[in-house]
Amino acid sequence: MKDKNRVTLWELYLTKEIGIEFKSCLYFFSILFFYCVYRMIGGSFVADILHMTEMILTCYVIGYLQVYVFWNFDEAEALGLKECAGMLICTLIYIVTSYLFFWFEKNILATVLFAAYILLVYVCVFLIYKSKRRIDDKRLNEDLRLFQSEHKK
Repeated sequence: MKDKNRVTLWELYLTKEIGIEFKSCLYFFSILFFYCVYRMIGGSFVADILHMTEMILTCYVIGYLQVYVFWNFDEAEALGLKECAGMLICTLIYIVTSYLFFWFEKNILATVLFAAYILLVYVCVFLIYKSKRRIDDKRLNEDLRLFQSEHKK
């Protein structure tokens, strides 16, 4: 007989896939923002659809790498050596991809600024996830206290 309260393998897999989907969209939006600002500074108000396609595909590939290879570093409890290594490797993949596919016309300054921006985004996302965990913990503890007080009566 199956325990309906146990998490199934399918549910664990689905949770990871939803997380990757969320990360891909979040990082794509962040990269697209930087790209659009770069384009506007250069006097263009047009974004290349091919570049956007490359960006979202890169975000998905890196999302899978983050979750399955690099310890899901942006959702870690703390930023240790391995989490920082994961951030640096993923940032390197982003900047190499941006350079090879001419997202910033092989402009070295733009590429360096992009790398710094991606690292900043990673740190911000790490802090957001950390704050969310703390808030979720508070809510769960409050729910537990309410549950316990209801059952003591």
